[in-house]
Amino acid sequence: MTSDSPPRPRPDTAEHRRLAESADASGPWRRWGPYVAGRQWGTVREDYSADGSAWDSFPFDHAYARTYRWGEDGLGAVCDRFGFVNLGLALWNTRDPILKERLFGLTNAEGNHGEDVKEHFWALDCTPTHSWMRWLYRYPQAEYPYARLRAENAARGRDDREFELADTGVLDENRFFDVLVTYAKASPDDLLMTVSATNHGPDPAPLELIPQLWLRNTWGWGRDERRTSIEPMPVEDGSGLTAVRLPHEHLGEIHLAAEGAPEVVFCENETNHLKLFGTGMNAARYTKDGINDHVVHGARDAVTHRGGTKVGFRYTFAEVPPGATVTVRLRMQPTPPDATTFGDGYAAVVTAREAEADAFYATVIHPGLDAEDTHVARRAYAGLLWGKQLYRYDVEQWLEGDPADTTPAPPARRHPGARNLHWQHLSLADVISMPDEWEYPWFAAWDTAFHTIPLAHVDPAFAKEQLVLMCREWAMHPNGQLPAYEWDFGDVNPPVHAWAAWHVYRIDGYRDREFLIRIFTKLLLNFSWWVNRQDAAGSNLFEGGFLGMDNIGLFNRSAPLPPGFRLEQSDATSWMAFYSQQMFKIALELSRFDSAWDDTATKFLEHFLSIARAMSSFGSRNISLWHEQDGFYYDVLVEPDGRAHHMRVRSMVGLLPLLGATEVPSWMEEECPGVGERLRWLQKRRPGLVGPLLTEHTGEGEAGDGQRRLLSMVDPERLRRILERMFDTEEFLSPYGIRSLSKAYTEPVEFEFHGRKTSIEYEPGESRTGMFGGNSNWRGPVWFPVNVLLADKLRTYGRHFGDSFLIEIPTGSGVKKTLVEAADLVDGGLTALFRTVDGRRPSDGERIEASDDPLWSAHPTFCEFFDGDTGEGLGATHQTGWTALVAHLLNPRLPPDPRRQGWG
Repeated sequence: MTSDSPPRPRPDTAEHRRLAESADASGPWRRWGPYVAGRQWGTVREDYSADGSAWDSFPFDHAYARTYRWGEDGLGAVCDRFGFVNLGLALWNTRDPILKERLFGLTNAEGNHGEDVKEHFWALDCTPTHSWMRWLYRYPQAEYPYARLRAENAARGRDDREFELADTGVLDENRFFDVLVTYAKASPDDLLMTVSATNHGPDPAPLELIPQLWLRNTWGWGRDERRTSIEPMPVEDGSGLTAVRLPHEHLGEIHLAAEGAPEVVFCENETNHLKLFGTGMNAARYTKDGINDHVVHGARDAVTHRGGTKVGFRYTFAEVPPGATVTVRLRMQPTPPDATTFGDGYAAVVTAREAEADAFYATVIHPGLDAEDTHVARRAYAGLLWGKQLYRYDVEQWLEGDPADTTPAPPARRHPGARNLHWQHLSLADVISMPDEWEYPWFAAWDTAFHTIPLAHVDPAFAKEQLVLMCREWAMHPNGQLPAYEWDFGDVNPPVHAWAAWHVYRIDGYRDREFLIRIFTKLLLNFSWWVNRQDAAGSNLFEGGFLGMDNIGLFNRSAPLPPGFRLEQSDATSWMAFYSQQMFKIALELSRFDSAWDDTATKFLEHFLSIARAMSSFGSRNISLWHEQDGFYYDVLVEPDGRAHHMRVRSMVGLLPLLGATEVPSWMEEECPGVGERLRWLQKRRPGLVGPLLTEHTGEGEAGDGQRRLLSMVDPERLRRILERMFDTEEFLSPYGIRSLSKAYTEPVEFEFHGRKTSIEYEPGESRTGMFGGNSNWRGPVWFPVNVLLADKLRTYGRHFGDSFLIEIPTGSGVKKTLVEAADLVDGGLTALFRTVDGRRPSDGERIEASDDPLWSAHPTFCEFFDGDTGEGLGATHQTGWTALVAHLLNPRLPPDPRRQGWG
């Protein structure tokens, strides 16, 4: 056995010390953060309808006057990690029909390419303990064009571009305010909030800034009647501030002070039933929309000055001159405010926290990066950290409805096949890394796993917690399935958790075996679920549905097939081979310190070998997923009578077999002799099974018998043929990574299935099909997560083969490259999306961010996917979730392997 290596010391910055002080989720510095959702309306957990139409059940037009059940949303808002108390911002330009309290966008039915946020906002900066946070919102000075955005997009089809806010003309001549929200913590519970608004337009313009403090309504559902109230409080003369007090059972005494003398108005976080529905009784005299009605409509009787569960500090600026900035300051702390609250110490804290953030990122981001790459990496981390949101959802309570509801939950919610009926164990109240704060304000299991890779560079404790959380008993199904996403927890996401866990372990310095054991033991249950539920024929060829790649197939692969039909999937089988290898890798690492893990390591080794044999030879009904003539892997449709058909469409589905590659480390024989002995037994007794074990003799070592060993689902001949397709610019290779569908299908290809014709064609940009809502497209664009995985595995192949395996890149060019160089090319394409060419980033495309105006060009956006030809960012425009992987690619440093002989 190998003794433990001393842990690598952490950098010694103020932020690193705060992270050490608050290592777990309950740490004091993590108590307050940007955990408020960008959108709570239109989510499944707020949908109490009979038909499950979440967008219609709780629309945007209700949000300003209707109480949420499970969370809150706001502009640049923060809350405690339980979501009891929220602090955010409202704005009014004196023209809008409602206060700007939350981000607006189109619902799935309103957008011509699915749901779409119609605002401009950016996460500018953030530290992992949220000791320092900055967020920017661009607020039009003209009336916000809600109706026009809906009407114009409704008139457009899927062949048309989306109609954006900039297309309405309200942003012309820079007629907007840049509203900058800055938070700095003087201590874990002493939060400084600064709001600055700059008029970039040519004329003076009015503006109202209304910071708001409110309580999430926990008392109105008949489950917990405890409630408290925000109260006005007297302050000493000459203090130059206004303040309120909030006694809270869980958080203690909270005081919020506002500099100067804003108007302070209160209402209750209660629904205005009479306004929205015209029936029923309001639970309070002053409802949630009270501040809105008071400011926008001058309704003095809509608010009170005596206290409530929501309070606004109204600052009115009748005329902000062009180029001028107005600023308001607030401070939330446990102690009562006094004359020193906004004294010199306030500015000193803000200055110190900003400097500490700079010092922290100087240790995280490689010092060799140029200013442009450094800017992109830091913005990626900022978006990722601002994307941490509180996710509360108890499925059993949601299905039952609440005791205080006047109408019971509709019976349809419990019909067989109803949404999430079989996930009643799921009960989450956790801060989770979300894909996107507006379009995806809910977790997706495989998204979260990818998030942990860049997160591990800045906050490895939180990254590990996220992976473990998805496997905890209140999230993972009792049968071992991981929850997919709230629209259907029972759908299937690709099994990438083990891969992510291994990489987080590496990035964190190979130090935390306790984490490996925790995640590994839970993933044993998940792996068993996959084997038992997704291999119907017992052939080691797997099904799984859409597997996160929405419309990539000729038909919806998550929809039930006709009776007796079965789809054996190249990607599902590849994911399972990949999963087996990652579990083998983790088990082998644990075996180095405890031989009790030997048997588990050999179990996953043999499971991979069985899958690889099935993949490389014949599947059920004597048809292989490999198509020899095409030199590619395809899904196979098996009919009830045994006839089987290749679904001959070259897509990412057929590239994913490349993921089944991992090195067998040179130290295995010495440090894990039980595993080595079992492998030798297999080589002697079952040589046909160990065919996927490739060996390269290096001539190294004392006897000249050094060797490199690789477990590979794809043999060298097939590898070469797949890569010929992959690096062909007329097929998969784009300037910005690997496309999800071959460009060869610029003309549709048809397939007849069960008497019905289906077709697919190369669509490099937005989806022209309504499958999965039409907001995502896997029929041509470049997607970050699978590209990162493919590059990772090309490096694995490259380390094994070295210079002995060269391929043409691009195919047909005559230019030969190693597989490591091929991996660099893929990663380089992804990072090139964010590097300016002639002053513009390819990812900005034709959007307003491509403007020469530095007010726009300074802000890279991190989109869901990217046009397969031009690189323009598409889909969700703030998905600094897995697209934040660009920070990892720009900053690929790993700590030295303390084991001397490692995995490479």
